[in-house]
Amino acid sequence: MHDRRMNDDTATAATTNTVRRALGPFSVGPVGLGCMNICHAYGQPLTETAALALLQRALDLGVDHFDTAALYGFGASERLVGRAIRGSRSRITLASKGGMAGVTGSDGVTRRVIDGRPEAIQRHCEDSLQRLGTDVIDLYYLHRWDQAVPVEDSVGALARLVEQGKVRAIGLSEVSAPTLRRAHAVHPIAAVQTEYSLWTRNPEIAVLQACRDIGAAFVAFSPLARAFLTDTLHDPATLDDKDLRRAMPRFQPAAYAANLKLLPPYVAIAREAGCSPAQLALAWLLAQGEHVHVIPGTSSTAHLADNLGAAAVRLTPDQVRRLDALINPRTVSGVRYTLAAQADVDTEDFAPR
Repeated sequence: MHDRRMNDDTATAATTNTVRRALGPFSVGPVGLGCMNICHAYGQPLTETAALALLQRALDLGVDHFDTAALYGFGASERLVGRAIRGSRSRITLASKGGMAGVTGSDGVTRRVIDGRPEAIQRHCEDSLQRLGTDVIDLYYLHRWDQAVPVEDSVGALARLVEQGKVRAIGLSEVSAPTLRRAHAVHPIAAVQTEYSLWTRNPEIAVLQACRDIGAAFVAFSPLARAFLTDTLHDPATLDDKDLRRAMPRFQPAAYAANLKLLPPYVAIAREAGCSPAQLALAWLLAQGEHVHVIPGTSSTAHLADNLGAAAVRLTPDQVRRLDALINPRTVSGVRYTLAAQADVDTEDFAPR
């Protein structure tokens, strides 16, 4: 079995730095760092010390694309990222998101609220700038399209942030191709961010091509299928009680048991390619187009180094074909989201099987 974790971090960093892809007006390594895991959604957050150590290690290894959001930890992720990049700001592309944030109610409980009104987007951005300790955010996404607000109005607010010098480029998250084109007519969209992996192929319906058509980058979040494709999570019952995967249809016992049967042939292809299962998943995504980027999140410095090694993996056309045939909407058990969660996103979906 191939060792899942690279031993030569220096070589990993060098490889990451020499391979470049366009992210709107920026040039970055194709493997960035998603900064949700350090404090949000996947069980117990890292301690402040551990989170800062992970972020610093990413900088040391040459990561130059950091992706965070107002929502993550209700501001905690942005504060940690801001502290970590102090002194390194000029050599990274910093992405964050607004239009969805934590709002504390009269009961003292903070809840997620989608709010795409222009005044909310302006406020979210200014709050993020303060938490991040920076004067400008390189790439600022509308985290979710608030379907009670015309997307043109929300994008207009983002465009004004560019005019004010608070944002350099704008992006959208979890939108359909028609919504993307409507937004792009108001202001150039530099990037679209959506879940994409071998087991979540929704962007292939229309958004990947729409990004090519308008010259936008595509940024894949959850590229490791929320750890499924790392071959390290074999029993969802071991997940923390607060882990968001516990409510996801694909992680329910019967569906997950069926999905686990896909892993042995998948791991065999990783062995054949001379890479770890995680690297195989990321390399497959990077092979989908030069405009594709990946932002795996992790709480482990070993996994971080391993993920970065995917930039050096080159898959053969036959390996890509076999992966396509092995893990896809026809072979994966369970839908991506619950009905309630799906209602919050605008992405195209496959017809039920």
